[in-house]
Amino acid sequence: MKPSSPHWSFVDFAAQLADLKEDRYRQLLAISTLIEVLVDKGIVTPEELRLKSEEMEEELDRHLP
Repeated sequence: MKPSSPHWSFVDFAAQLADLKEDRYRQLLAISTLIEVLVDKGIVTPEELRLKSEEMEEELDRHLP
């Protein structure tokens, strides 16, 4: 198989997708860890996070068609 064949394109695409999934996992882990530390230190409450999340989602919904 030549490197430019459609099969290699599919393999390359699958590898890129796997990399994106790994990056997303690492980002979610970092965010979750940060949230846990902020809650544990009493800097923010779970209720404040929930309310802010709802507020930001509503704002996003207003800007999307």
